[in-house]
Amino acid sequence: MRAVVQRVASARVEVDRQTVGEIGKGLLVLVGVADTDRARDADWMAERVAGVRVFDDAAGKMNLSVKEVDGAVLAVSQFTLLGDCRKGRRPSYVKAAVPEQAESLYQRFMEQLRAKGLLVATGAFRTQMRVSLVNDGPVTLLLDSTKLF
Repeated sequence: MRAVVQRVASARVEVDRQTVGEIGKGLLVLVGVADTDRARDADWMAERVAGVRVFDDAAGKMNLSVKEVDGAVLAVSQFTLLGDCRKGRRPSYVKAAVPEQAESLYQRFMEQLRAKGLLVATGAFRTQMRVSLVNDGPVTLLLDSTKLF
């Protein structure tokens, strides 16, 4: 499972010009599920996203998690994170999970975040979305559960 995690002042997802998910201060997480991902990958990713300390404390150091600053998470599925651009000019998505597997693990990821007490907003799975954000910092991290197992 791959994720691009961005610290945001606000973020929003629209589908057909309708807002389907929106947060203020928090994390925008673009989530890609690989064909080899399992429940442990979703659990690891939720643990990492919930615990990563990227918000400033009173001394101005990035020392606080999203929960510690009463922030929220906007999770957006994005299979293109699994795109392989090493050959040719068109990315290959053969490593991306089939939609049923991807949606199940994406849902598990969000359930695990909610179980940790976080407010989670979402995009709409398998739709064309417009994502808007006000990046804070900017702070952007890349997480990949496959580097661990």
